[in-house]
Amino acid sequence: MLLSKSIKSEARQLGFALAGICPAVTPQGIHRFYEWLDAGFAGEMSYLVDRKQAYSHPQFVLPNAKSLVMLALPYANEASESAEPGQGRVSNYAWSEVDYHDVIHPRLKHLVRFIESHSPGHEARGVVDSAPLLEREFAQLAGLGWAGKNTLLLNTNFGSYFFLAAVLTTVELDYDEPFTANHCGTCTACLDACPTDAFVQPYVLDATKCISYLTIELRSAIPDSIRHDIGDWVFGCDVCQEVCPWNSKLPRDSEHIFRPFQNRNPMELASLLDASETDFRTLFRKTPLWRSRRRGILRNALIVLGNQRYSPALAAVERLLEDDEPLVRHAAEWARQQLANYSH
Repeated sequence: MLLSKSIKSEARQLGFALAGICPAVTPQGIHRFYEWLDAGFAGEMSYLVDRKQAYSHPQFVLPNAKSLVMLALPYANEASESAEPGQGRVSNYAWSEVDYHDVIHPRLKHLVRFIESHSPGHEARGVVDSAPLLEREFAQLAGLGWAGKNTLLLNTNFGSYFFLAAVLTTVELDYDEPFTANHCGTCTACLDACPTDAFVQPYVLDATKCISYLTIELRSAIPDSIRHDIGDWVFGCDVCQEVCPWNSKLPRDSEHIFRPFQNRNPMELASLLDASETDFRTLFRKTPLWRSRRRGILRNALIVLGNQRYSPALAAVERLLEDDEPLVRHAAEWARQQLANYSH
C-alpha cells in the first residue's frame, strides 16, 4: 500500500492529474471490442485487427504483468476559434508545437525507474496509445472515470480533455475501486451533434464515419459522400467534446506546453498548398499533425477549402493537379470543381 501511494504521489508531481491502479486482467469489454472489429468499424486501422489477440490481456504488453498504473494528463481545453474562409480547425490535443508522446514518454520512464528502484527484481513498462491495450477499460477499472456515450473516458473534474497513459508492472500493487457510476444520464448531446452521424448507437462509434479517423487515420481518399460533412476540420474533430456538459465548466487551463501554438487555432490553409515536403517536415515533424504527413494534410486542406468555396485558393489548387501524390491530385480535382462551380 505504501508503494502504491508513493507511485501516485510521484505521478502527480510529474503533472498527471489523475492516477489510479488496477489489476492486470482480461478487460471486461474485450468481447465488445472484438464485435466492434468484426463489424468493420475500425476501417483501415489494420493494426487493431492484426494485434487482436494481444488486447485480451496486459501480459501481451508486459509478460507477468500484475498491475497497471493508469494516468491522465490534461491538454488544452480553451475555446476553439471559429475558422474564417481559408482556415481549418485543428483538434485541441494537436494545438501545441510538440507531440504529446514526446512529453508523456519521459514522465513514464521516470515512473518506471521509480517503481523498479523500489521493487528490485521486478519490471515496469510505460505506454501511451501505441501498445495493444484497452486504456479506457483499464482507466475505468482504476477508478479514473466512466465511458461516455461518445466512447471517451469522462471524469467529473476534468471532463474528457486529457491523454491516457499507463505503466504496467510485475509488482502486485494496492488496487483502487473501479468507477461504476455513469453520469451521462439521458443526455445525447454528443450523439446529436456529430456532423457525420458516426455513432451507431450510444457507446458505439463507427470510426469510418468519424472526422478524426477520416482526417488522421485514413490513408486513402475521403469518400465523396461525406466530404461536405467534414466542414472546416483539417485535423481531428472535437464536436462531441465541445457539446458535452461535463466539459462546459472546466477551468480553461492546461500545462503551458499544450497551449495553442501560433497558427493552430485555427490554421491558415492556403499557404500550405505550395509548401514542399521539406516545408511540411519543418512545420509538423515534432507535432501530432505529422501523423497525416504532407499527403494527408493537403488532402484535408483541399477538402476544407472546397467546402468553404474559397476561390482565392483556386490557382494554388490547380497547381496541385500535377502533384506527385495521387491522393493530393484526387482531392485537388474535387476542390477545383467546388471552387470553379462557385466562381461561375
